[in-house]
Amino acid sequence: MALQRPDIEKIRKNVAQNEIWKSVFRHGYQDNQRNRALMVLDNVFLHLHPVRVARHGANIGYTWGMGGITFLLFIILTVTGVILMFYYRPVAEYAFDDMKYLMNDVAYGPFIRNMHRWAAHGMVITVMLHMFRVFLTGSYKPPRQFNWAIGVVLLLLTFLLSFTGYLLPWDQLAIWAVTVGTNMARATPLLGHEGPFGPQLGLKSNNDIRFVLLGGTTVGAATLLRFYVLHCIFLPIVAAVFMAVHFWRIRKDGGISGPKVESKEMKKARDVVKTMQIKRTDLLGGDDINGNGDPGTDPDSPNGTDPTNGTPHSPETRP
Repeated sequence: MALQRPDIEKIRKNVAQNEIWKSVFRHGYQDNQRNRALMVLDNVFLHLHPVRVARHGANIGYTWGMGGITFLLFIILTVTGVILMFYYRPVAEYAFDDMKYLMNDVAYGPFIRNMHRWAAHGMVITVMLHMFRVFLTGSYKPPRQFNWAIGVVLLLLTFLLSFTGYLLPWDQLAIWAVTVGTNMARATPLLGHEGPFGPQLGLKSNNDIRFVLLGGTTVGAATLLRFYVLHCIFLPIVAAVFMAVHFWRIRKDGGISGPKVESKEMKKARDVVKTMQIKRTDLLGGDDINGNGDPGTDPDSPNGTDPTNGTPHSPETRP
């Protein structure tokens, strides 16, 4: 007995009409604008993206992709940072030994640490390039001023993340680099004891902003713990919140800002208007068009002298 060919359409319809299938997939897959929007809005991950993207938003030559690359590097830093936390203790007696153990004994330890380090360097570079691109394309202009300010805050948070993470290896380079960096804080106006108005406010080396950062007057165990908490908990959470606001404002402001696009109809209308202006100028004699709309008289001539032959005429006979 010959085998019958299965009815694929019937099988597909039976599966699609099943209650379990309909509870998971709420709508069909017909290629129309409504289902495209529903596909994005009903998905946990896809709904983070807009339903439609402007053509310039997908042009890598215009956006450079620096914002997305920066966010990707932040995710890489988060994942690799969590892995590194399993092998690191923020204690002065063990921090340096833990780094040596990670680099010499842990499987793929150097790979994970270097991935974290190079991603941190890359994030600093890409966030600056992203801000440079935004400035070049004028994306800070209305109505995007607020998002520009959020971007500046994210730039500062990126620098702080890089600075606080620099101390964690707890070697000579890290200790003295943080010593130099925090010494600049004592000259901060209103916050440092060596800065403007610091002495007048009663600031000293044991109560200014540098003391708050270090947990003392010199770089020590308290500094390592504070930088560890800032680098691994406080600053990443604050940065994630500001990133969410940043992405939300991009959506609310109409997507990625783009160049002023001129359609064919607009270009044709502009060319027609320009042609009419040229013909009108040639017809009326160019500079003979004056401010009061009288093309045939010289406003500086007495009695309305005709500029073509110099003969005066009365106002009643003016053209």
